[in-house]
Amino acid sequence: MRKLIKISFLVVIISCVFSCKTQNFPAPEYGKANIGNDIKIKKVNNFRTLGSLKNIEGKTLKEGKFYRSGDLYHLKNSSFKELEKLGIKEIIDLRNEKEISKKPDHLPENIIYKKYSAFEDQGDQLSQAKKLVLKGKVNAADADKRMVDFYRDYVTENPETIKKIITEILESNQPVLYHCTAGKDRTGIITALIMSVLKFDKETIYNNYLLSNNYRKQLVEKRLKLANTLHFIYPKMDLKVLEKLSWIESNYLDAAFDEINKKYGSTDTYIQQVLGISENKREEYISKFMY
Repeated sequence: MRKLIKISFLVVIISCVFSCKTQNFPAPEYGKANIGNDIKIKKVNNFRTLGSLKNIEGKTLKEGKFYRSGDLYHLKNSSFKELEKLGIKEIIDLRNEKEISKKPDHLPENIIYKKYSAFEDQGDQLSQAKKLVLKGKVNAADADKRMVDFYRDYVTENPETIKKIITEILESNQPVLYHCTAGKDRTGIITALIMSVLKFDKETIYNNYLLSNNYRKQLVEKRLKLANTLHFIYPKMDLKVLEKLSWIESNYLDAAFDEINKKYGSTDTYIQQVLGISENKREEYISKFMY
């Protein structure tokens, strides 16, 4: 139940735009890469591919094998051909049932759609969390703690589902697009685990993770500006909470890997024991997706 409250809080804050007083806050961390020539899909936030990245063995990830994004609720019919051109045949939705029911993916009929939620929001947790936020009963420090707790819990509390997600992606013989709501937290964690399996170093994994801030910069800034303009509607809500949870931070991903190391001793052990990937299987995946 504690976990559900934390995650519900996360989902609500990311998806809504509410008002409050402007506050100064540290600048977000950005990934070090040029994203100007990347793929653009209308009405889909944080859409990107993994590719042309070198792992610790000097091998390069093949282009067009993995795609990640935010939800596809607003995907236009005119963009269906874009997915087809990219060779995407399968969508993996990381959201929970409530999120999906409110904003289901809009997909072409020939797409394989699967959903694997590593948590479920049962009861009325979303509404309860929303009320606390609007009443100003959650501050930035609490929001930060909830984010850290979420990352820590996500990788260890439902290991069978995490295993299913990773296995589904790595066993596919066709390009896969996986996503959550914003494409930054759950999607970011899953990407970090996939890159760990493929033996990328920490710097490369974290840089790819932080690129979500690059891709979402205009969206977040627009949201925060609107929230400040409309502060008279919900004057008690702290804008720092919305700002804190709209960006991602290195220490959030640290929390996930720290929990893995604490519980399993190392990421390599987690890959073997939780994800069920032996060293031989791991080398097969590297040969499959890298050259």
